[in-house]
Amino acid sequence: MELLCSPTSLSSSFALSSALFAPPSFSMRGTRRFMVLCSSEKSQKENQMTVSVTGATGFIGRRLVQRLRADNHSVRVLTRSKSKAEQIFPAKDFPGIVIAEEQEWRNCVEGSTAVVNLAGLPISTRWSPEIKKEIKDSRVRVTSKVVELINKSPVEARPTVLVSATAVGYYGTSETGVFDEKSPSGNDYLSEVCREWEGTAMKANKDVRVALIRIGVVLGKDGGALAMMIPFFQMFAGGPLGSGQQWFSWIHVDDLVNLIYEALTKPSYQGVINGTAPNPVRLGEMCQQLGSVLGRPSWLPVPDFALKALLGEGATVVLEGQKVLPVRAKELGFEFKYKYVKDALRAIMQ
Repeated sequence: MELLCSPTSLSSSFALSSALFAPPSFSMRGTRRFMVLCSSEKSQKENQMTVSVTGATGFIGRRLVQRLRADNHSVRVLTRSKSKAEQIFPAKDFPGIVIAEEQEWRNCVEGSTAVVNLAGLPISTRWSPEIKKEIKDSRVRVTSKVVELINKSPVEARPTVLVSATAVGYYGTSETGVFDEKSPSGNDYLSEVCREWEGTAMKANKDVRVALIRIGVVLGKDGGALAMMIPFFQMFAGGPLGSGQQWFSWIHVDDLVNLIYEALTKPSYQGVINGTAPNPVRLGEMCQQLGSVLGRPSWLPVPDFALKALLGEGATVVLEGQKVLPVRAKELGFEFKYKYVKDALRAIMQ
């Protein structure tokens, strides 16, 4: 019998010694107390996960690591730049966190409860042929590496869950269509990237539960699209991009982190799940709401030709969109904290 149950070892030991030498009625109470304390500790320990995370230094990854640590889970950061990761996750603030460069990933993946794969080069940039290749390769190559390491892990040390990011770009773009998890893929470049990205993740061993999160535009103050838009609005130079009629399928970063967390812990989260809020908006409305929250006008639209001159083919990301609904997340009972973009923006700007 294990008598010391860590934080409560002193009280547990006292309860046990009292039980041994006290009258019967007190002994039973002391024994029950000891059993409750130990079983509670055991249950807590059994629920703790060890999670390996790629893309942990990015906007979403940083928030996920913080959430996992707050719930006392162990985190292993799989990175290509140990120095960058150590700056973001200093040992004094993240005691016990493991940071591993690519040659050390195998030792981290083996023995992990789960792997979260968030790696990928940002797409909001000018697309040269080289950049387009890197956008795809950065996603497919890392996903392939992760899947290979999972599959080669000994059965007793193999992660049981893979939560892998993908994107709503899978569906292509449309001003009139509505997309859910059962909708077919589009036929543009980003659709192709997402198909290959997802197909690679699905090569994980059949005993590994795979959840693919098709992520929309993630809203948060510390990164993503909003971080780039806010300064323009604060300088009274904000407004819609292009026509403003393109769909903007968004999600608050806290909701996305919670969705990933649920996918880690709940067996029902399997297959494709759209990571978008229940109420997508047109980009023009999004900009009006942002201006309202900031107390600034949304009056200076950025014309199509200017964006195309700046971003080339990459302008597609902001000039075209898609209306994506989180049908599967709602079926699974996921509770969105931020269902409406105005509430999300207010919370972010507080």
